[in-house]
Amino acid sequence: MQQIIGYMFIVVGLGFDVFGCIGLLRLPDVYNRLQATTKCVTLGTCSILLGTFVLKGLGTTGVKAILVAIFLLLTSPVAAHALARGAHKSGVKLWPKSVVDKYGEDGN
Repeated sequence: MQQIIGYMFIVVGLGFDVFGCIGLLRLPDVYNRLQATTKCVTLGTCSILLGTFVLKGLGTTGVKAILVAIFLLLTSPVAAHALARGAHKSGVKLWPKSVVDKYGEDGN
């Protein structure tokens, strides 16, 4: 039963990673691409790491998987925000059909 649950987490994680990669290729501008990769790939990779933890238990590999997942959850949103802010400050335009530009409204 434990193996089935672990493999289910891994398969779900792979699905989210695939959708994140598709979003990276298909979405129109850097800001939408960042959102797709940050949300999908973070959730997918954390799911894969959780599946690894379920399969390996509290051994060395399982503990490392949990530590990597925690590090990923803490750093991925911050990195995406920094990239989006840097892109906006360097003049990368939003997709013409974008609805809101909070950075532009704030005058940053």
